[in-house]
Amino acid sequence: MVPTIVPVLFPCLHTIVSLPQTYGNYLRTKALSIVYSCTSMLGTMSGAYKAETTALMAQMLKPWMDQFSVILQQPVQPEDPDDWSMRMEVLKCLNQFVQNFPSLTENEFMVIVGPFWQTFVTSLKVYVQSSIEGEENPYDGRYDSDGAERSLDSFVIQLFEFLLTMVGSAKLRKVIQNNVKELVYYTLSFLQITEQQVHTWSMDANQFVADEDDGTYSCRVSGSLLLEEVVNSCGREGINAIIDAVREKFNESQQEKAAGSVAWWRTREAILFALASLSDQLHEVEGLGLTSINLGGLAEQMVTEDIRTGVHDSPFLYARLFIFVAKFSPVISHGVLEHFLSAAIKVVGLDVPPPVKVGACRALSQLLPEANQGINQAQIMCLLSSLTELLHQASDETLHLVLETLQAAIRAGHEASAASIESIISPVILNVWASHVSDPFISIYAIEVLEVLKNVPGAIRPLVSRIMPHVGQILNKPLQQPEGLVAGSLDLLTMLLKNAPSDVVKAIYDTCFDAVIRVILHSDDHSDLQNATQCLASFVAGGRQEILAWATDSGFIMRSLLDAASRLLDPDLESSGSLFVASYILQLILHLSLQMAPHIPDLIAALVRRMQSAQITGLRSSLLLIFARMVHMSAPNVEQFVHMLISIPAIGYDNSFVYVMSEWSKLQGEIQGAYQIKVSTSALALLLSSGHTELGKVNVHSHLIKSTAGITTRSKAKLAPDQWTEVPLPVKMLGLLADQLIEMQEQVLAGDDEASDWEEIQEADVESDKNLLYSAAAPSFGRTTYDQLEAMAKAFNENQEDDEDDDLLSVADPLNEINLPNYLADFFRNFSHGNRQLFDHLCQSLTQAQRDAIAVVLNG
Repeated sequence: MVPTIVPVLFPCLHTIVSLPQTYGNYLRTKALSIVYSCTSMLGTMSGAYKAETTALMAQMLKPWMDQFSVILQQPVQPEDPDDWSMRMEVLKCLNQFVQNFPSLTENEFMVIVGPFWQTFVTSLKVYVQSSIEGEENPYDGRYDSDGAERSLDSFVIQLFEFLLTMVGSAKLRKVIQNNVKELVYYTLSFLQITEQQVHTWSMDANQFVADEDDGTYSCRVSGSLLLEEVVNSCGREGINAIIDAVREKFNESQQEKAAGSVAWWRTREAILFALASLSDQLHEVEGLGLTSINLGGLAEQMVTEDIRTGVHDSPFLYARLFIFVAKFSPVISHGVLEHFLSAAIKVVGLDVPPPVKVGACRALSQLLPEANQGINQAQIMCLLSSLTELLHQASDETLHLVLETLQAAIRAGHEASAASIESIISPVILNVWASHVSDPFISIYAIEVLEVLKNVPGAIRPLVSRIMPHVGQILNKPLQQPEGLVAGSLDLLTMLLKNAPSDVVKAIYDTCFDAVIRVILHSDDHSDLQNATQCLASFVAGGRQEILAWATDSGFIMRSLLDAASRLLDPDLESSGSLFVASYILQLILHLSLQMAPHIPDLIAALVRRMQSAQITGLRSSLLLIFARMVHMSAPNVEQFVHMLISIPAIGYDNSFVYVMSEWSKLQGEIQGAYQIKVSTSALALLLSSGHTELGKVNVHSHLIKSTAGITTRSKAKLAPDQWTEVPLPVKMLGLLADQLIEMQEQVLAGDDEASDWEEIQEADVESDKNLLYSAAAPSFGRTTYDQLEAMAKAFNENQEDDEDDDLLSVADPLNEINLPNYLADFFRNFSHGNRQLFDHLCQSLTQAQRDAIAVVLNG
């Protein structure tokens, strides 16, 4: 209906907006909100109806732009919230015009530039008087009849939203390019802490932490986002503008301080806040040598000046100093860092305003890992004592910050007496953990602190002795425990078992092993089952062959382990309960391979049944990893493993081999983690290299056939399920291996592109559409084949994120040492030379991108 309504409605709305003597600001604002809603809808439609919506707006845009300029050209007045609301609607409309109809808007844009700048500059004066200096803003939290906020803050945030759109647009950016320094200068003024924030944060440090962590919707956050966009879009020119404006503001605050102003610190805190929010980008630019700014000198000049300020006189400036120093530690001299580190350690234990302690904790958590030299153990012990005391005062919002700082302090105090550290810290942390065991974030932080403590030389045994009696009682009576305590206790056990000495694993086994088995056999709670599975995997990884001798009945432990595997692979168990079974099974076949050998056929049958009933894709892909590992274990007689799979039935398929390979070909791209990708990819290569005749007998899905019948509804999907092209399994396998090469090549190119982003910003909108990937097959790729493969291996390892389960596997499994690019390069060379006719035949069915990726490694 909107295209029909707009030509009739917009002229009427324009009449209302353009007659202030007839219609009040409230009604004019409502008219503008309708323009915004309609324009937003047209923008949504423009994806499918670009020509029609553009033609519709073309005839109406100019009168609206002229009217917007009239509204914006008057200076913003204090205590006129109806005017602020109307300007806010104008800015929202302009945002929609620019985003949805950029070519039309650019032609008319100059008419509003001057009036918009007038609104931006004059709104700062009102904002300073009302919010920054005013003790109470009477218009804060004001809403209209529709529930939309109409405060001064929301108006200023909308100003920044529109500026973000302007700076992000290549063509509109040119309009403000010559005035970017002035834009930054005024933006820095908007970043000052308001009087309301001073009051709130002074009374409640937890709110200070929450607002800082969450990036709460505020003028400060919106302004900092604008500065980030200035750096990203304007490059070196934007950075120079920011640094020049910072220096000018710094000098102004010096003059205010000398003149006796009590608010001089606000400007200083604002520029530190702004620079800290830009720290990553500034470090990147300086590292690439793209600017002559002496970042370290500028940072030191500001912090050495401000550290002389009394902590009670300007607590928020002091807090920001600590955060700023931590952000810019790479460019600040060692002496200055040591001074701030000592100051941060000191203030944590002093009676100072809470925000200062927050800033000190943030600094310590970042500086301590880099500053093990020069901190004496007396300081560390004092800090640990102060932090444990802070834990008693912390709320949920600040607990994570104190726990994070404790981790850094424990690591820094590794030379201190393990017994003294453990006795001071572990009782307090265990109490925090028990009190927040149902809170996943805080309980994880607490366990991470205990893990760092466990790794202090000599601390693990007293820590385990302290924990085991309590955890043993919990796990032996799971039904009597409050919600979350059993799962949390299993999590705690898993952490203690990880990389623990054999005698410690045995001590934990004696207390808890039977209870963990019982949880797996009898519990229906998904969290309990998942955590118990991970715990059992850690038992096997830590005990290995020795674990079998820890019971009087030599077969009891193996039977228990197999019973647990059987329950977790039960096809009737909900998928969530089995989620981590793959890691557990892999530990069994890696460390207890002789004992598992007779059970492999039954295990394969159970794996297939579990895969076929699994509702979670992640579970199916993780179970595939077990088959991949078995392929490696069967080498060089891979054919025997294929025959075993063929001999085992699978519901709905000729046999288990057909089912497993059908799933593998679908899910290989879903497998994540460096270890998992290495194992599964190399296993595919082994299978293809075997040349087994059964491979060619299997057809698998290749590409989805796209429907031309319009939108697919649920009813259509039921009547006409997805249709796929079919290809022989060897073609699909070769394509998957080529896809892995493509992904690794793209990771290298992404790294190269990232390094050159800053140079590209300096080019005047020059764009090139060179397909580097496809040209990679040519000798002009610029690197030797060896260099390419090494770069691919490095990029692959950097781009894969492994979780704790991967750590357990990768440490124990020699396959983790595979250099995947080299492995694939050798495979493609050997496969192409061994059977050139088959290789060429399979390659004919690959995409051009896949063939080019293979050519890169063959032409070296």
